[in-house]
Amino acid sequence: MILDKIALVIAIIGGINWGSIGLFRFDIVAWLFGGQGSLVSRIIYTIVGLSALWCISLLFRTNDEEVYDAA
Repeated sequence: MILDKIALVIAIIGGINWGSIGLFRFDIVAWLFGGQGSLVSRIIYTIVGLSALWCISLLFRTNDEEVYDAA
């Protein structure tokens, strides 16, 4: 499903941002969009969070290919 892939890519980008914060104390999103408190940054943080929540559902779904292979 295309939404799964989009959510996964956004969550990975968010993970890279968190890694840069943890390793270098550098927030890429805040740097690009005017600080953590800016409206655009907050929207991006929200989208990343929602994407991560969507990705949780990937853990509990069966793969369609597995279902067809078993038949």
